[in-house]
Amino acid sequence: MDEAAHERIRAAVAAIPAGTTSTYGAVAAEAGLPGRARLVGRVLREDGHDLPWHRVLRADGTCAPHVAQEQAARLRAEGILVEDGRLPRASRARREP
Repeated sequence: MDEAAHERIRAAVAAIPAGTTSTYGAVAAEAGLPGRARLVGRVLREDGHDLPWHRVLRADGTCAPHVAQEQAARLRAEGILVEDGRLPRASRARREP
């Protein structure tokens, strides 16, 4: 992956406002990398510690399995309803790319 793509992903995640969520796919599309949702996950795993990574969810509204408890706790702290590791369907707000 080139550095420009990496930085576009980081910028897209950094732009997600507190109290809202996005999906890996929507972040990828916003970064100009449609269909590269897994790449977003990789960037967040390797270089996302200083980003609001917890605001990025799977397409079905679930938290990332390996950090689900921490992610849900961070989302709840921002006032986002999380039940059983996922956002209720009515609460899922997707940002358009």
